[in-house]
Amino acid sequence: MSTAKRLSAPVPPGGMIGILGGGQLGRMLALAAARLGLKAHVFSPERDAPAFQVAAACSHAAFDDKAALAKFAQACDVVTFEFENVPSETVDHIAASKPVYPSAATLRITQDRFAEKSFVAALGLKTSPFAKIDTREEVYAAFERISGPAVLKTRRMGYDGKGQAKVCTAEEAMRAFETFDSAPCILEGFVDFACEASVVASRAADGSFAAYDPPENIHEHHILRRSIVPSRLDAGQIDEAKAIAGKIAGALDYVGVLAVELFVTRNGALLVNETAPRVHNSGHWTLEACVTSQFEQHIRAVAGWPLGDPSRHCDAVMENIIGAEAAEWRAFAARDGALHLYGKSEIRPGRKMGHFTRLLPRGGAR
Repeated sequence: MSTAKRLSAPVPPGGMIGILGGGQLGRMLALAAARLGLKAHVFSPERDAPAFQVAAACSHAAFDDKAALAKFAQACDVVTFEFENVPSETVDHIAASKPVYPSAATLRITQDRFAEKSFVAALGLKTSPFAKIDTREEVYAAFERISGPAVLKTRRMGYDGKGQAKVCTAEEAMRAFETFDSAPCILEGFVDFACEASVVASRAADGSFAAYDPPENIHEHHILRRSIVPSRLDAGQIDEAKAIAGKIAGALDYVGVLAVELFVTRNGALLVNETAPRVHNSGHWTLEACVTSQFEQHIRAVAGWPLGDPSRHCDAVMENIIGAEAAEWRAFAARDGALHLYGKSEIRPGRKMGHFTRLLPRGGAR
């Protein structure tokens, strides 16, 4: 039986929300908390974490520093995390004394791509065919089972295209497996999709659920380039996408915001690609285009407040500012739209440095 603490009453204004991780998502969560009169305490191993710049309190320590974690937990009313690669042991340690949402059990499922895909498939939701690979001997059997072009991914870690490779033969799969140092992997059938979409949704501890309109997502070099709302999904597909997110959230007894990334096939089917137990890059447009942003919604959910209204009052195109593009901040600042820069101290190729959202009247994005 789980010994994790649960929130017994809503966190009142003036209360402290703990955030594990200090990247741009933690930064925007802290800003959303402040808007509601709540304070944020950010815990990060990075000394120059962007979220430290806007937090009421900061802890700089490793995720396995139990003394620092205990002091951090003592200062918070409830704790959440901004990315899924926080060690589940860290969450377990904090959850013994303070409520943590989403749960460590959810984190363990979503940190392992094979466990995640198996969980989703067990709910009767559609995915591409997949097989686990733990040893060299399993590579050929897995490729034969998938029978066609596939994508080999490490089961843990990796994002924005890291830790994955498209393979067309068993020999290519073996070479990729060796490139990943024979780490446990998952082989997924390649999907010739019409487009990619996602649904960002929230669930509260009382089971209430709210979902945003699904954006269409365009990637370049495996990194999200832009999200467009409305997507090309029709009304039936939009309802189905939201139902998929609701089914996953309910089965996890989820609390907070989650994202479900989808492949839209050429015959209109929706396949679950991956889930993210957190606020999501493809939901940044909600900051300006919705009554309640994904960041405020997450804070509301983990703090035990009623969920806000996810309604979209305009169309939006959100574009990431990546790497050296951040040096063009003057040009972005001169454009009509909303500019967000994340306060990162170093520009690196492929690094998300900010985003820009252009708003249009409903019906104007397409």
